[in-house]
Amino acid sequence: MIHFLAFFLIYPLIVIISILPFRILYWVSDFFFLIIYYVLGYRKRTIMGNLKIAFPEKSEQELKRIMKKFYHHFLDIFLEMIKTFTISNEEILKRFKLTNQKELDALMSRNNNVILMSSHYANFEWLFSLNLRVKHKGFAAYKKVTNKYMNNFIVRSRSRFNSTLVPTKEMIQTMEENHAKNINCVYGMLCDQSPKLVKTHHWSNFFGVMVPVISGTEMLAKKYNYAVIYIETTKVKRGFYEAKMEILSENPREVPDFEITDLFMKKLEAKIRENPEYYFWTHKRFKYMKTE
Repeated sequence: MIHFLAFFLIYPLIVIISILPFRILYWVSDFFFLIIYYVLGYRKRTIMGNLKIAFPEKSEQELKRIMKKFYHHFLDIFLEMIKTFTISNEEILKRFKLTNQKELDALMSRNNNVILMSSHYANFEWLFSLNLRVKHKGFAAYKKVTNKYMNNFIVRSRSRFNSTLVPTKEMIQTMEENHAKNINCVYGMLCDQSPKLVKTHHWSNFFGVMVPVISGTEMLAKKYNYAVIYIETTKVKRGFYEAKMEILSENPREVPDFEITDLFMKKLEAKIRENPEYYFWTHKRFKYMKTE
């Protein structure tokens, strides 16, 4: 009942925000920035701690500038996520473009199944729109929200873009069933989370320190020998993004174990260094770490 009441109260606000024109949406974002950054100081200690580890060569002032820019971007992403509930297919395709569509089409024509590796960089929420650009059936792993009413609403909303959301714990079973039925699929995974130590099988270099990384995506690719691609997203300007597809391996079984995962982490770090304010620093990215 508490979850229902919470959803009942917040739902009208979500709808109102989602139908706002983008220009007004960003006015709202700027207003919330003042509250979150200056008044609440939401996770400032965690963010600054991450930045100090990632960029030890930068001064305190430089890190504070990055953090301030991050908060602006963080709130933009949050409201763009809400905007997703009502945005049209045409609008999201205009705002989230794929720069090498022909290369992706060629890859899909050669491979019946593809695994997409991406991260919490730029607008990871709008990655779902990529399923509007491919013929393969799209599946995306996600973590369930505790409030089942909000969870169902989010799933329905994101499924509008020809994507089926699958709880992370059910993804292996889903892939097994689709593989048995010979269904052509593309599986989207955000692969930069920090796993629990008891579930860690590999540590990778990330900003000069060794951190536990998710290697399950690579292992699934090897199990079925599915092609693996990396999607790199660039923020062009406020509300506009470009994604680029890059092949990591079309025959993952021929690649040494963990090499694909390490390559993904290397490419992610290089992208973050370009514009660190667009990475999701609110989580403890270096909760567990060790030097080589």
